Amino acid sequence: MPHTFTPEGLEADVAARGTSPAAKRSYVQRIFSEIAPRYDLLNRLLSLGIDRRWRTVALQRLGWPHQPNGVYLDLCAGTLDLGAELSRQPGFAGRILAADFAEPMLRAGIGKAPASVVAPVVADALALPVVDGTFDGAIVAFGIRNVADLGAGLREVHRALKPGGRFVILEFSTPNGPLVRAGYLFYFHNILPLIGRIISGHKTAYTYLPRSVANFPVTGALAAAMTAAGFRDVRFESLTLGIAAVHVGTK
Repeated sequence: MPHTFTPEGLEADVAARGTSPAAKRSYVQRIFSEIAPRYDLLNRLLSLGIDRRWRTVALQRLGWPHQPNGVYLDLCAGTLDLGAELSRQPGFAGRILAADFAEPMLRAGIGKAPASVVAPVVADALALPVVDGTFDGAIVAFGIRNVADLGAGLREVHRALKPGGRFVILEFSTPNGPLVRAGYLFYFHNILPLIGRIISGHKTAYTYLPRSVANFPVTGALAAAMTAAGFRDVRFESLTLGIAAVHVGTK
């Protein structure tokens, strides 16, 4: 008999490692579509604004000044924060394809950057609508853990990059220091879901967030997955006491 999911039950299943990719995809697409109107506000509030600094570091690792006229991929682009910030960098003269499968998120970001520079495209990270070797670089911020099949997602980005193109992943992590880790986990599993639920009005989206982070590969394992997908010179660095991490690999 097919399994029937309730939103709360699906959330728990999505967080578990055995969840089918189709179930995870459907759930993630739905919740991000539903929270789109309050997504930016909650990002600033729940991260205390630190997420902006993290994005700045990630863009620095992209190395776009080597190809300022290039074509870049903003994967799982959400409300276009990252693409818009890249478009504002002094000397940047390229174009950005901002891909996300939750159309309401992309619509919420319209106006942050010129349409001639940042092109929002409704697309799944596992099936990008581009030919091989399209992009000079690619970047994803806080979205790779939501991809239904991590390995397939990494291989798809590798396919879409030009030889020598960099892929930068900015993602949440878990601090190693016991005191910082304890405080972080308490906030992440208790305070954040409560605030997120009150402001967004969504019962499960901000409970899914800490669970998705807890079930995502740790820094070393993600680096290994990138290497297995074909990336070379893979490296990573921790940010803000290990709350987030930036991974970089080259095709």
